[in-house]
Amino acid sequence: MYVVRNSFSSCGFHLNSSVMSGSNGAKENSHHKARTSPYPGSEVQRSHVPNEKVAWLVEWKDYNPVEYTAVSVLAGPGWADPQISESTFSPKFNEKDGHVERKSQNGLYEIENGRPRNPAGRTGLVGRGLLGRWGPNHAADPIITRWKRDRSGNKITHPISGKNILQFVAIKRKDCGEWAIPGGMVDPGEKISAALKREFGEEALNSLQKSSAEKRELEEQLQKLFSQEHLVIYKGYVDDPRNTDNAWMETEAVNYHDETGEIMDNLTLEAGDDAGKVKWVDINDKLKLYASHSQFIKLVAEKRDAHWSEDSETDCDGL
Repeated sequence: MYVVRNSFSSCGFHLNSSVMSGSNGAKENSHHKARTSPYPGSEVQRSHVPNEKVAWLVEWKDYNPVEYTAVSVLAGPGWADPQISESTFSPKFNEKDGHVERKSQNGLYEIENGRPRNPAGRTGLVGRGLLGRWGPNHAADPIITRWKRDRSGNKITHPISGKNILQFVAIKRKDCGEWAIPGGMVDPGEKISAALKREFGEEALNSLQKSSAEKRELEEQLQKLFSQEHLVIYKGYVDDPRNTDNAWMETEAVNYHDETGEIMDNLTLEAGDDAGKVKWVDINDKLKLYASHSQFIKLVAEKRDAHWSEDSETDCDGL
């Protein structure tokens, strides 16, 4: 992960796992953060977009969005596209463009006046803001889990729900002090699976600061964990305050589960890169994470039939 791009998964800017209702509109409640002002890292105010005018299918002749792309993006770092107006730049939208993945997880998006159009609807701002790519900007969120065990190695069940307690690796972000899934941006040409493993190593195991020998040992253990069967918890559009009419965040959240706990027992958690702290956290409905991260964690608990809530109505499947 690169320093400038760390802001790409920074606090309050993350995911809303609402699934969209097609390429031209957004379901209710799926597109709020992408309309907030001021735009992150600036004093730029978006044009106001009322709920009923979010969908592109709704005609709005007087729509007049503000244009904004951050100076850090316009400086032309390796992770960012040039401006659309540059004659040497001819991106292939809706497909793999060299090493850059311009396909969306949500299907085809429309191109208008040479610019991609946000599939969730209007945001009140055009350009790229803080995002490097025109169109989708892809992130990866690895959710690493194990069963909570007592000193004898037995799984611990919750006294009320009667279900086993699941734990996941959480990082505390330096930039805002909130606990989160250790994720980040996918590099050009990088497979999602590789990005998930790299991000976890960098943020939860401090792999960037290890010696060559330590890195080899780390890689061996991580390979065991990441080569197991896994659950794709969510993939698609992310409601994010950095989104614009022409650039938006997407993620793939994947659960890798260490059933016996033996793999993670051989790995020492150590915060690295943009993580301030890292620890195992018990999964339950009282977790205070990014709103969407909590939704992902809840889905993991459901898929693994683990404890989530003390409310018998929501945790016992109607029994």
